[in-house]
Amino acid sequence: MRGGAQKRSAAARSERMLSDLAAAGLKLTAQRRAIVQRFAAEETHPTAQELYERLRGEFPGMSFATVYNTLDALTARGLSSTLRLGTAARFDPNIEPHHHAVCDGCGAVVDVPAETLAPKAGTVARLRAKASGFTVHRVERIYRGLCGRCEASRATQ
Repeated sequence: MRGGAQKRSAAARSERMLSDLAAAGLKLTAQRRAIVQRFAAEETHPTAQELYERLRGEFPGMSFATVYNTLDALTARGLSSTLRLGTAARFDPNIEPHHHAVCDGCGAVVDVPAETLAPKAGTVARLRAKASGFTVHRVERIYRGLCGRCEASRATQ
């Protein structure tokens, strides 16, 4: 998705997020609006720190806690998810079913569309045999490798 369609999708996502936050009783301050609008358009799966750094120039008085708490509120309401890669928690505004491709060179994270994240019955049965009482809520896949840029860089070295 590129250009105009991507902007429309980000705008619709942003409006849905802001509406849900307001319905939950959070004040829609200029800072919170900016955080949500920037985050809704993200494809990089930013950490709270990365998003804070991107907005700090526009809002020098904004605290890191404001960014983190806004992202946490979105996640608590199912409007984003948290992806743990190593020690960093990355936030993902895409709530459609998808997996992730992670570049081991530069750390880029790319969404890979999936039809469903529902676990397959056979997999659940095998899992329950190994982990008695475990309940599966969703399945996530992370594909690890090198992105085209890192692969090309490696090939020239």
